[in-house]
Amino acid sequence: MASLLSICFTALFFLQINGHYSSTPDALNGDQCLHASAAGSFKIALFADLHYGENAWTDWGPVQDVNSDWVMSTVLDIEKPDFVVYLGDVITANNLPIHNTSLYWDKATSPTRERGLSFSTVFENHDDAPFEWPSDWFSPSGLPKIRCPPDILRRDGGCVFRGTIRTQLMVGEISRDPLSRS
Repeated sequence: MASLLSICFTALFFLQINGHYSSTPDALNGDQCLHASAAGSFKIALFADLHYGENAWTDWGPVQDVNSDWVMSTVLDIEKPDFVVYLGDVITANNLPIHNTSLYWDKATSPTRERGLSFSTVFENHDDAPFEWPSDWFSPSGLPKIRCPPDILRRDGGCVFRGTIRTQLMVGEISRDPLSRS
């Protein structure tokens, strides 16, 4: 882990002193590309192991997500990076029913998207892990308790989910999000 961090910081230092990059349309094919300019700096914010959605049925899981929102927003507002890299385990897919994955994915990447920043994702094992139903997750009735975030709560108390399969989540992030460079 220490060597990975030193590689990342070395890369950040190299980019910091060797040019400024911005997201502009590519003249040849109209794609958004990162290009270097003659002067300036290039800042990258790295976020790793956010694990959105982990233990969503407990008190600490949702609080952890809110804390991650705050940390990411603070870093992005203070540091004003040119590019963001999500280094994997953005969500804890093996803790999430399939219909919750897109909700948590969108929530995890929203601070970056809200600021119009380009980003890239390294998908890791928890981002596409098979969903597991450990017996201790179940209530006495045998059904897992579902907690709906306020923004997807219906008037009747049910949840509104987007219904995304994990592989669709990855393909969607790569293909539909104009800010993604994955």
